[in-house]
Amino acid sequence: MSDTLEQVTGPIAEHGEGPCWSPSWGGLRWVDMTRGDILELVDGEVTRTHVDRIAAVVRPRSVGGAIIAVERGVIAVGAAGAVERRIELWTSEAIRMNEGGCAPDGSFYCGSMAYDKTVGAATLYRISADFEVSTAVADVTISNGIDWSADGSLAFYIDTATQRIDVFDWSPDRGLEGRRPFVEIRDGGRPDGLTIDADGCIWTAIANAGEVHRYTPDGVLDHVIEVPASKVTACTFGDDDLGTLYITTSQEKVDVEADPLAGSLFRVRPGVVGRPVRTFGA
Repeated sequence: MSDTLEQVTGPIAEHGEGPCWSPSWGGLRWVDMTRGDILELVDGEVTRTHVDRIAAVVRPRSVGGAIIAVERGVIAVGAAGAVERRIELWTSEAIRMNEGGCAPDGSFYCGSMAYDKTVGAATLYRISADFEVSTAVADVTISNGIDWSADGSLAFYIDTATQRIDVFDWSPDRGLEGRRPFVEIRDGGRPDGLTIDADGCIWTAIANAGEVHRYTPDGVLDHVIEVPASKVTACTFGDDDLGTLYITTSQEKVDVEADPLAGSLFRVRPGVVGRPVRTFGA
């Protein structure tokens, strides 16, 4: 595998997160979460669109546009960029949305966290393709990355406070069941966003280590990418061949004088490819 890392942007994000590549967008989008902005990289240029106080995660819709987790819920944006629907899931100012992803049935799973990281205060929600909301997992702390195996039978999920990746059985009818540990991150690492490649291996950002880890389907750590920014938040595969791993970083609670590349976007060609992003089915 190659570890030749390229810096794509300067330190433009206060809290870069959740990169996602979609052909329908013509490139990469990610969030500057705490500024409430969607960032878009097309032909080497970055544009910024403000959507809410918090922009937690963005995923494409099958009808065009995007579904976006915002501070207290989700918004559905049409292909032209207009907000078509807004769902507020709570009113508390102590809780905000965090990370999420789309399941094989086109539903959107997105999770919350308390601003002060209160243990057990967060929830992983499921928004169906017809915008019905249900609780998928209760009593979590920092709901983070989620992705599904190629056949859709397994879902890999991170509650960062547990310092591990968990795995669930999943079906469209029954949802997430049978939660169990998949891997515990070494040396107290705090896993953040994750993605799964075409070989079924799980890639996750280690937010307190400046690293991205790759785990085999058996849970064996078989590759580490070092990133020259300490707070690495998420990763995804992109470009036309899905052969580029894009990596986001954050300036949140970081000494930017000592860590001047914090908030930058990076990429690497690791020698493996990802899978097309799943879309929200409405």
